[in-house]
Amino acid sequence: MSKKDSLSRFLFEKNAVRGELVNVTETYQSMLENHHYPEPVQHLLGDLLVATSLLTATLKFEGDITVQIQGDGPVRLAVINGNNNQQMRGVARIGDDVKAGSTLKEMIGNGFMVITVTPEKGERYQGIVALDGETIEACIDNYFKQSEQLPTRVFIRSGMQAGKPAAAGMLLQVLPASEEFTAEHTAEHFELLTQLTHTIKAEELFTLETKEILHRLYHEEDVTLYDPQLVEFHCTCSRERCENTLVTLSKEDVNHLLQEQGNIDMECEYCGTHYIFTESDINNINALDDSELH
Repeated sequence: MSKKDSLSRFLFEKNAVRGELVNVTETYQSMLENHHYPEPVQHLLGDLLVATSLLTATLKFEGDITVQIQGDGPVRLAVINGNNNQQMRGVARIGDDVKAGSTLKEMIGNGFMVITVTPEKGERYQGIVALDGETIEACIDNYFKQSEQLPTRVFIRSGMQAGKPAAAGMLLQVLPASEEFTAEHTAEHFELLTQLTHTIKAEELFTLETKEILHRLYHEEDVTLYDPQLVEFHCTCSRERCENTLVTLSKEDVNHLLQEQGNIDMECEYCGTHYIFTESDINNINALDDSELH
């Protein structure tokens, strides 16, 4: 039986530190399935996917999160959409050829990262991060440092396992101050836990069960592991959404497309699903739209 993607939260009982461990390998493979990205772009999306999942789990909200990178390099855009249910999708838009072994800077050029949180209730939040780090991991660490949140470190691994793309990661975060632990005690232990977590190998994250990983890393610590949350690839595209888009176009433009192609083929750039609309379909949509106006 294949190992399902999941995110697990854990707590160090004798330190004011919490953690997360996520494996998104199946989600990652589903995301890449209908695309032919160069290997560096695949790794970029894998790193972003891990980062988005870990970020989502640090937020106490119901709603959506988008982590995107924009730049003037060969990769114009790389974006992951997710939500509090750990439903993820992502895509990259490439302008020029991406050379094998390209670094983040070489792929993106001059660019930045935008993290957008859209709660179902409450105000939308957006943070902009300079791509100062050499990796997505470093950029996310910088995001936490500049936003003056609780001390946080992320550890991201993406690559190949058994000939297929794989991605996983971990996060450590200091809990809000409490009377039980002094700031000095917490800072000292957070540094120790960070050093221990740095030793995790990609293969261990990709293949081992969460309990085994935590035992290998923190066997001298008292760690409480909570029930995992499922992570999955989920695209929000639908025929109805395509119909709503067609309604916003002028009837002249729609008719021109029909005459030119015989039908209108709308492909989702995230999952590759095709939604085909014939002339009869368009007439029905226009008839419904006209009836709603009267």
